[in-house]
Amino acid sequence: MSTKADTVAKKGYDVEEIRAQFPILKELVHGKPLVYFDNAATSQKPRRVIKAESAYYATINANVHRGVHTLSTKATEAQEAARETIRKHINAKHAHEVIFTSGTTASMNLAASSLGQLLLKKGDEVLISGMEHHANIVPWQLACERHGAKLKVIPITDSGEWDLARFRVSDIFGEKTRILAISHVSNTLGTINPVKELIAKAKKRGIITVVDGAQAIAHLDVDVQDLGCDLYAFSGHKAYGPTGTGVLYGREELLERMPPWQGGGEMIDVVTFEKTTYAKLPFKFEAGTPHIAGIIGLGEAFRWMEDYDKAAMAAHEHMLLEHATKELLSIDGLRIIGTAKEKVGVISFVIDGVHHYDLGTLLDQQGIAVRTGHHCTQPLMERFGVSGTTRASFACFNTIAEVDAMVAGVKKGVKMLR
Repeated sequence: MSTKADTVAKKGYDVEEIRAQFPILKELVHGKPLVYFDNAATSQKPRRVIKAESAYYATINANVHRGVHTLSTKATEAQEAARETIRKHINAKHAHEVIFTSGTTASMNLAASSLGQLLLKKGDEVLISGMEHHANIVPWQLACERHGAKLKVIPITDSGEWDLARFRVSDIFGEKTRILAISHVSNTLGTINPVKELIAKAKKRGIITVVDGAQAIAHLDVDVQDLGCDLYAFSGHKAYGPTGTGVLYGREELLERMPPWQGGGEMIDVVTFEKTTYAKLPFKFEAGTPHIAGIIGLGEAFRWMEDYDKAAMAAHEHMLLEHATKELLSIDGLRIIGTAKEKVGVISFVIDGVHHYDLGTLLDQQGIAVRTGHHCTQPLMERFGVSGTTRASFACFNTIAEVDAMVAGVKKGVKMLR
C-alpha cells in the first residue's frame, strides 16, 4: 500500500525496507491489508525481536543470577547485555541505574510507592499535569492517601499544552511540593512537553522529578542526563519490544536511598527472621524471576532502533502526521483534540454526530486498526468536554498510502453513521 512518496530521502532509512521486517504487516483483517495505527497502545515487532525472544526459550530457558550451570550463565549474560544496551540508548551513567519492570505502569507504581515512603508526609504535595495517563495519576493518588499528601495539577490549554504562561514558578511549585511527575509525550494528544525546562526549575527547589516516557522512547532521542530527571519510566511494548517489559531509570544516589518496592528472591542480601538486608542496585528493585525472554527481546528492539537514523525515522513520522492532519481536517465536522506546536505522530479526533466507537468498528471492517475511547486519560477527556476520541498513532513502518486509506475509511464511516 506504500508509494514512492513514502520514502524519506535520508541515508539509512527506507520505509519499504523497514516494513519488510514486520511479519504482521502481511496479515489480512476482514480480507483487507492490515493498516495498523494503534502504535501508541502497542507497537508491532520486527522479526529479529520475535526471534530473539523465541531463541531464549528454544536454546537457553534458564533463570538468571542463580546458577553456575552453562544455561544460567548464558541467560544472565543475555539479560545484562540488554541492560547495557538500554543504558547506552538513554545515556544513563551506570547499568545498575536501569531497573527492569513489567512496563511503565509498574515503573510508576514502584516510583510512587518507594518515593512516598521516602519523601511524603502530611500536607506535602505531588505535582502532575492535566494530560497524564492514569498510570501517572492513580499511583500518586494512592501514595498521597497513604501519607496524607495532596495531588496538585498543572492545567492544560485549549491546544493541549501545559498552561505555564498563566502561572509564576512560585505558583506551580509550592513550598511543600516534594515530587514532580510528568509525561514527556501525551499518549492522547501527541504533545511533546517541555520537560527539561520544568525539571530544571524543579531541581532548583530540591523537588524530585519523575518522567513518564512511555510515548517518547520510540520517537525521541531520550538522554536522561541531559533532561536532568531523577527517574524516567518507559515500556518495551511501545518501542518495538515485547509486552510485559519496561524500565525505570533512576539516578544512582536516589535509588540508593529509596526503599524496595517488592520483597522476595533476588532482591535480598541476607535474610533472617529478625531482619533482611537488601541486594545492591539494580537487584534491590527486581524481586523474583524477571521476564527474561522479554528483556532479551527488549534489548534486541533497542539494538534494532539504533541500526537506523533516528532523525530520519522522526522525519518520516512527522510527514505522516502533517499529511493526516491536513486530510482529516478536510472532513466536515471533524475536530482534532490536541493541536500543540510540538507533537509526535498521534492524532485524536472527534466528529459531529459520529460516536468514536462506531467509527472505530467500521474502520476495523476495512482492516484499519485505530484506538477509540478515553485512552486512560479520563480527566483529560473531561477537560475537552468529550467522552472519548478516535486516535490514530503512527510508527516508522506506516505509509502515506495507509494514511489515505484511513481518511477514505473515515469519510465512508461518516456517510454511514450520520
